Amino acid sequence: MRSINMKVVIGAAAAALQLLVPNALLAAPADEIKVLMEAGRNKDAYAFGRQHPEALGDPAFDFFFGIAAIDAGSAGEGVLALERYLLNFPDNVSARLQLARGYFALGEDARAREEFSGILKQNPSSDVAATIERYLDAIRLRETRYRTSSGAFVEVGIGYDSNVNGGVANSNITLPGLGPVIIASLGTKQSSGFGWLSAGGYLSHPVAPGVALFGNGQVDSKLNFTDDTFDQANLNLSGGVSYRQEQSLYRLGANFTNLWVDDRDFRSTYGATGEWLYQIDQQQAAGLIGQYARLDYSGNQSPRDANYWGVIGTYRKLFTNAWQPILSVALTAGTENTLTNRPDLVRNLLGGRIGVSFTPQAKWGVSIAYGYLQSDYKGADPLFGVTRKDKYDAVDAAVTYLYTKNLSFKGEVLYAKNHSNIALFAYPRNIAAFKVRYEFQ
Repeated sequence: MRSINMKVVIGAAAAALQLLVPNALLAAPADEIKVLMEAGRNKDAYAFGRQHPEALGDPAFDFFFGIAAIDAGSAGEGVLALERYLLNFPDNVSARLQLARGYFALGEDARAREEFSGILKQNPSSDVAATIERYLDAIRLRETRYRTSSGAFVEVGIGYDSNVNGGVANSNITLPGLGPVIIASLGTKQSSGFGWLSAGGYLSHPVAPGVALFGNGQVDSKLNFTDDTFDQANLNLSGGVSYRQEQSLYRLGANFTNLWVDDRDFRSTYGATGEWLYQIDQQQAAGLIGQYARLDYSGNQSPRDANYWGVIGTYRKLFTNAWQPILSVALTAGTENTLTNRPDLVRNLLGGRIGVSFTPQAKWGVSIAYGYLQSDYKGADPLFGVTRKDKYDAVDAAVTYLYTKNLSFKGEVLYAKNHSNIALFAYPRNIAAFKVRYEFQ
């Protein structure tokens, strides 16, 4: 189930509002605050308003100053100003929406819910209704800190994979120590349409102020239409404890995954994860994740058994533009240590991912990202006599439409290529899919 980013919610609400004060009510310095806000300079508008305390009580001034104060992070002042305004104009929907936003920023969820629900009963525009639903979802999410919560989803889809087996693009390749060779058809790329099935859920149970137990589970299956040899299924289970303290969130958890290929066990993973997430300010957050995993392969793949240790650094920033873009950056470093004395099958990893997501219209979401992973193996391949080095590049994009609060449609594409100094392991891969998702809330 997707979590709601609080800063995206706040920004989306601000973008949906319309300033509906009659021109006759506008007077300096209210007019100057309005001009600054229309230019996107809400912090400057708030600072200007603070220089004119004599204007407090003027309805036009209170309206614009209240909005600017909330956007500048001074929700208490903004709420007081908007409450004064609504004493004179109780039917102004925009003012009530802004007041509800102020209550939300102050953590007064009960009053925020009351205001948001009251606006919904007036049948507002679809954009405003969508914004309110995001706020109400965010309030429900925030209430999980002190109330048991759960959710689940099912997802079905259809797609096309240009290289289901990760095979080479051309059967005629040159290999170190062997020279020109011809790769059998099983090792060259094979394309196929596929069906997609997925389901999952979560549970969060608070046990003390700021402390909660959590559990997550998901299973998915990719079923190829032309050849089931490369069908895949995944099971992911995780659980642990989280602790929130002021601007920091800590998580400690254990996880288990299992991968099946052609209905046979391929790999099981047992691991643990520690995470620290720090909210820098209203627009920025950074995190650090430490990982350990035991990789157990089945059958003739068992020489790949290894221990994995890794660390991930993350950064997210919200930009308060019209489409509310979010920049996400992650840097990864890790190492695998062989358990079978096969250093040629384990590697050091270094990579990263940078992406941006935005909401061009209500109910629409768009994301695009680039990922890179470098794999330096620890020993020479016994057949080719050289140490393998891979570089993997991928660009992925998705468009999501929220048809209702529970039902969404998504189109996604992936363009990827693995480069290797051993041509047998170099391959291109493109995937496109359309998925339908239903969330139980």
